[in-house]
Amino acid sequence: MKISRIDIYRLNVPFYHPLKVALGEISGAENIAIKITTESGLEGWGEASPCCYITGDTQATNYQTAQQLAGLAKGKDALAIEARMTDINRFTVGEPSIRSAFDMAFYDIAAKAAGMPLYQFLGGEKRPIRTDLTIGIQETVAQTVARAQSILEAGFDAIKLKVGRPGLEDVPHVAAVRELVGSDIAIKMDSNQGWDYPTAVANIHAMKSLNLQYAEQPLAVWDIDNLARLRNTVELPICADESVFDHHDALRLIKADAADYLNIKLGKAGGIHTGLKINAIAEAAGCKCMIGCFGESRLGLSAAAHVALARPNIVFLDLDSAYDFKSDPVIGGMTYDAEQGGVIHVTDEPGHGARFDEAALGDRITI
Repeated sequence: MKISRIDIYRLNVPFYHPLKVALGEISGAENIAIKITTESGLEGWGEASPCCYITGDTQATNYQTAQQLAGLAKGKDALAIEARMTDINRFTVGEPSIRSAFDMAFYDIAAKAAGMPLYQFLGGEKRPIRTDLTIGIQETVAQTVARAQSILEAGFDAIKLKVGRPGLEDVPHVAAVRELVGSDIAIKMDSNQGWDYPTAVANIHAMKSLNLQYAEQPLAVWDIDNLARLRNTVELPICADESVFDHHDALRLIKADAADYLNIKLGKAGGIHTGLKINAIAEAAGCKCMIGCFGESRLGLSAAAHVALARPNIVFLDLDSAYDFKSDPVIGGMTYDAEQGGVIHVTDEPGHGARFDEAALGDRITI
C-alpha cells in the first residue's frame, strides 16, 4: 500500500491554564499534524507535540524535519511499519515528536486496512481506563487548592501535582490538597527533575503521611545512580519519565534498579513502535508502566489511549492535555466522560478513530 501524498500542517491551540513545571512553562499547544494518504485512498493521521525543554525539538524544527521524513517515506509501503520506522529512526536520532507523528499515522493506516480499532489491531480489548488531571506549579497554596477543587468538581479521581520548588516549599501545597480531597483520591507528584538527591529525600520523607502514589522524575535525567539510591532510601515508589525515551533507556533503568514505574510518552519515544518495546522490557522485569502526554490534542491522545488498552501492563494514564484546550480541532477520537471527567472512551472505528478538522489547522505543505 504505497504512500502517494503527505500533508504537513501547523496546529496552534491555547490552553485555559498555562502549565508551569520545574523546567519551564507552556501556554498552549504548538504542534504539527501529519496526514498520510495511500494510493488506495486510505488516510492516516498523526500528531507531534514537541516540548523543547524535554524532547529538544520545537514546532519549527518538526515542520522542517517532517518535510525530509515525508520525502523519505513517499512511494513506499505504509503497512511496512518496521521498515518505515527503521528508515526514520536511522535518518535522525533527534526530533522524537515528529517521528512519533509519522509512526502514529502508519499505525492508523494499518489498523484501518485491517478493519480494526487500533487497540484491537495491537492485540488488546476494551477495559475501563481513567486519566488523572494535572495541576501545574502555582504561586500560592490557595491557588493550588482552588485548582484541586475544580478537579474534584469535574469528577476526576486522580490528581498529578507538579512540584520541584526549592527546599521544602512543595510540602504545604501537597498537604493542603490531601486535606481537601480526603483519602479516596489518588495523588501523584511530578518534580520534572526539579530536585537534587538531598532535597528529594527530605521532601519525600516530609510527605510520608500524605499517602502519595509515586514520585515522578524527582532527579535530573542523567542521575540514574542517585535515582537508584533514592529508590532504595525512601518507601514511595519512583516513576521515571524524562530518563526513559526509548527501550535502551528502559533497559538501563531496569538493570540499575532505578525505577518502580516507567512513563511512556509517544512523543518522547518516537511513537508506538518504540513505546511497545519500552513496555515489553518493563513487563519482562515486573515493572508497570504509565502512559503520559505533552500538549497533544485528542488525536494524539487517542493513539495513546489505544496503546494503553492494548497493553494491560500500562496501569496509569496521564492523558489530560486536551481537557484544557480552548478549542477542539479534532473530529472523532477519544472523549472524556462528561459525568466522570477522568473516564476515557475510545471509538471502535478502524484506526485510532480521530482526524483533524483541516479548517482548524494552520500552514500546510504537501509532499
